[in-house]
Amino acid sequence: MSAPPTDRSVVRPRSGRRPIPPLIFLLTLALAALAVWWNVFDDEGETEAQEAAACANASAAPPSLDPSTVSIRVFNATDTANLAQDVARALQERGFVVEEIANDPTDREVTGVGELRHGPRGNDAAAFLELFVPGVGDYLDTRATAQVDLVLGPQFALPGSLAAPEEVDAALSAAASAAAAC
Repeated sequence: MSAPPTDRSVVRPRSGRRPIPPLIFLLTLALAALAVWWNVFDDEGETEAQEAAACANASAAPPSLDPSTVSIRVFNATDTANLAQDVARALQERGFVVEEIANDPTDREVTGVGELRHGPRGNDAAAFLELFVPGVGDYLDTRATAQVDLVLGPQFALPGSLAAPEEVDAALSAAASAAAAC
């Protein structure tokens, strides 16, 4: 026996109305939004890291001092005659207070351009003087004063071993702008 005919038509599946393309579109849109937010947060992290690095450099930057407040002694540890006198004169022309000019009184071997000898109280003065004598080494001793000894080494040569005033000003302004950014 066959089923009685009904007035209802046979239900056909919907053709052309698949839910997959809109779902793919929404999924793509969500992934794009996620990528945009990821970049925003990643850029913020990079910016914060750059600011932290700039502030760390600014705190390590040499202080800007008045040269007339820096007391130095210039010692010659080379075989070049009158080198200490010539360097002392050049530093005095830039405003430094030179208290003593002599040959190196210690038996310490000095290499390279030279070294700055100072105690803990002379850290700022030594860092400032290092701007004027690039490449000079640093030697911390136990003295209780802020006085700094500039000991000239075998690779020191005038005028090349002293920084030009423009170079010193550029280094100080770069340090000041880095400190202002923090």
